[in-house]
Amino acid sequence: MAQAQVPHPPLEGAQLVIGTIAVSLAVFMNVLDTSIANVSIPSISGDLGVSSDQGTWVITSFAVANAISVPLTGWLTDRIGQVRLFMASIILFVISSWMCGLAPTLPFLLASRVLQGAVAGPMIPLSQTLLLASYPRAKAPMALSMWAMTTLIAPVAGPILGGWISDNISWPWIFYVNIPVGIIAAAATWAIFRHRDSVIRKAPIDGVGLALLITWVGSLQVMLDKGKDLDWFSSTTVVVLALTAVIALAFFIVWELTAEHPVVDLSLFSKRNFTGGTVALSIGYGLYFGNLVLLPLWLQTDIGYTATEAGLVMAPVGLFAVLLSPLTGKFLPRTDPRYIATASFLVFALCFWMRSRYTTGVDTYSLLMPTLIQGIGMAGFFIPLVSITLSGLPGNRIPAASGLSNFVRIMCGGIGTSIFQTAWDHRTILHHAQLSEQASAYNPVFDHSMQQLGAVGFNQPQAYGLFNSMATQQAAQLGVNDLFFVSAGIFVALIALIWTTKPERAGGDAGAAAAAAH
Repeated sequence: MAQAQVPHPPLEGAQLVIGTIAVSLAVFMNVLDTSIANVSIPSISGDLGVSSDQGTWVITSFAVANAISVPLTGWLTDRIGQVRLFMASIILFVISSWMCGLAPTLPFLLASRVLQGAVAGPMIPLSQTLLLASYPRAKAPMALSMWAMTTLIAPVAGPILGGWISDNISWPWIFYVNIPVGIIAAAATWAIFRHRDSVIRKAPIDGVGLALLITWVGSLQVMLDKGKDLDWFSSTTVVVLALTAVIALAFFIVWELTAEHPVVDLSLFSKRNFTGGTVALSIGYGLYFGNLVLLPLWLQTDIGYTATEAGLVMAPVGLFAVLLSPLTGKFLPRTDPRYIATASFLVFALCFWMRSRYTTGVDTYSLLMPTLIQGIGMAGFFIPLVSITLSGLPGNRIPAASGLSNFVRIMCGGIGTSIFQTAWDHRTILHHAQLSEQASAYNPVFDHSMQQLGAVGFNQPQAYGLFNSMATQQAAQLGVNDLFFVSAGIFVALIALIWTTKPERAGGDAGAAAAAAH
């Protein structure tokens, strides 16, 4: 969103280093919390006495609150100042993290996560602004690549750290770890940036648009989360939520396109590059994030992995992502970003296709290799697509475009989590029903297997129970394979969307982004 900034000179020497570390720590802490709870859901659910399905609300509640608050960044910046707003976000994030760790019940934890997600919203747009304003304009692509490295490492570190904490300490500490990180980030931010705040001015808030935004996003997310528990549209509750979401979205679109001070500038979607880049980035992120939740959950519930082991399976994605991200920032000004984005999506498709061939006897090598290769795709994911999204926009519209693009991306991450959970349940039930059809005395293979089990001492109920257990595990395996395969296909299809755009040279976009930040 738009931030009106005082034109300060770039930072130099130790101040630049400390300022970069301060902003990076805040972003790391923020993004870490989008994934640190993923592998800890079974521990949290068990400790609070709820199902794993209810436990996933810990993830989605954060994502939805975060998505809703992002578009408010510009208005809040005008009212508070970018440095003070960034500081307030960090401090409130630390407080809400402490509340999450103390949560005695699931409702209290969800309320704390909603607060945590809401105050985290301004951090991402403001971190980009502060970082770009700290570097010379010519080094804007490198500054963005450093920012992207932080956003890539945190989702990978989250499952590892969350799994280790859950296995060796207790789940509240996945939230308590934010406290020292946040305190250091806040202190360093205030020390370096306190004299570099933006001009404060009163700006009207689109109250009707904000209310409609909260209504349709909240209704949609609750519908996605509760749909599988309530048997979807056979439930009056789900039907009401769906109608509320659709009606509120329709009014939201009409209102925002005609409001004098819209909370979200939807007219940006009339731009081909913005629409193509945002949709490709958001759907790709939703697929990535949905699989980031699905893979550790499947490993723990059906393959017998511990939370730490499931987290370590995700670790190799950071290797190539960290090594190649600076190269992406270096070469982007000299090449068409569509080539890099296309290569990234092909790598993602390859990884998900490899995972779609998993069996219940999957070995460690087969689990780690796609994750390692995925790091190559991650290095070319964010920066080229952001470049495409901002391409051709005048400097004064780039902050608003960045905020809207982040809003759609974050919302798709939360929706992706819900869809993948629901789809996995449905595909598992379908495959289990198909496998159970084989349990008939008229099936010679099944009948022979039951006779063999009887010969080694199993009575009929025990033999049928063993078959059902094996069918359940195999059904879950086939269900997760279906989702991996579909994900690969969607990534390939999104390449066509990338090539409907006509971006200008990446260097100009990066420079424009830097100019907007200054």
